[in-house]
Amino acid sequence: MKTDAPLLLIGNGAVDTGALALVQPFARMVVAADGGADVAAALGVRVDAIIGDMDSVSAEALGHKTVPVIRVSEQDTTDFEKCLQRVDAPLVLALGFLGGRLDHELAALNALVKHAKTNVLLIGERDLVFLCPKRLEMALPKGTRVSLFPMGRAIGLRSDGLEYGLDGLVLAPDAGIGTSNRASAGRQVIEVADGPILVILPRRHISAAIDALELASKDT
Repeated sequence: MKTDAPLLLIGNGAVDTGALALVQPFARMVVAADGGADVAAALGVRVDAIIGDMDSVSAEALGHKTVPVIRVSEQDTTDFEKCLQRVDAPLVLALGFLGGRLDHELAALNALVKHAKTNVLLIGERDLVFLCPKRLEMALPKGTRVSLFPMGRAIGLRSDGLEYGLDGLVLAPDAGIGTSNRASAGRQVIEVADGPILVILPRRHISAAIDALELASKDT
């Protein structure tokens, strides 16, 4: 499925109305990951397609003949990944993948790294998370929490506008990490020469995150 605007992807986890209200102004198309179709229905959201192995969606949700169903039976990937492999959008705004079972949440974070060519913003009850591009430029208020978590060995780091600078550091899951940093100026720059790093922000800063990812896409 292809769209030239941000796409909302709804998973089978908890989605609060506050998160939905944050993302709806940005999304033009809605896709449900398997049982996410029932979550969407409960929230009163009409979906444009359902993608997954269909092991958790209800017969009622599948019964809407006007909604395309893309059934993917293989079990080597999660429903989240199945969706990322089959949508083409400048940005995927994903709800219902954070919180709940820890293994599901870790799998979703792992998918951000595996599908690095797709801009994905995961939104949870409190935070949002995305994979840091090679250069990230954000406009966050001073004091905003900016947590960085490496998903592998990350080198060639540089930063401006953070309380704790990253220049010359090496981050890795078994070494230094970058949680609980803070914005120290009105504009922040993070550069990563090599290695996957997740950026975690309070979810109220979704507009700044979207703007930053769009800017990064134009620079590549």
